[in-house]
Amino acid sequence: MNTPTTRSELRKALLAQRQAFTSADEHAAAFAAAQLALSAQLRSLLQQMDAECVGIYWPTRGEFDAITACLSDPMLAALPWGLPYAQKTPPQMHYRLWDKGPITGKDECGLPSPTGPVCDPDVLLVPCVGYTSSGHRLGYGGGYFDRYLEKHPGVTTIGVAWSGSEISVAAFAPQAHDQPLTLVITPSGVCN
Repeated sequence: MNTPTTRSELRKALLAQRQAFTSADEHAAAFAAAQLALSAQLRSLLQQMDAECVGIYWPTRGEFDAITACLSDPMLAALPWGLPYAQKTPPQMHYRLWDKGPITGKDECGLPSPTGPVCDPDVLLVPCVGYTSSGHRLGYGGGYFDRYLEKHPGVTTIGVAWSGSEISVAAFAPQAHDQPLTLVITPSGVCN
């Protein structure tokens, strides 16, 4: 296999790797163990923070289910949560308060989004396709999180990633618009 040289190629390779890990029967035991470990790591980290509102994400495409992990902890479940709402034109994102009940709405990218008021979480959980040791995130290429973080520089950002999705800083080649995360958490622990 050729080594990926562009972000698009890196993304494609990492998504294929994640799909194989999260859906193949031969990885079922390892996947279950990774979910338990990442749940414990994330809950422990969030319990140490004095968050007023947590920006969480709706899991898709084999992403870690942070919603279920946080709902299983009474302290975290009691906090206000916001879910992102992505708008395509102009491309931007904001968070809407979510009461943790059923969601009937979707954002312009087709992801579930509540109809609650706009909110500004002070801690964000950010799903990662890949990440670097410098805290840069490889996402899906839309730039929604980077735009949001540029406008909200004081927010604490926690990248949520599966083990094996770290990429080299050289391969990622951070650009001026790339906003680094505060830290990244994987089943193995915190990377910052």
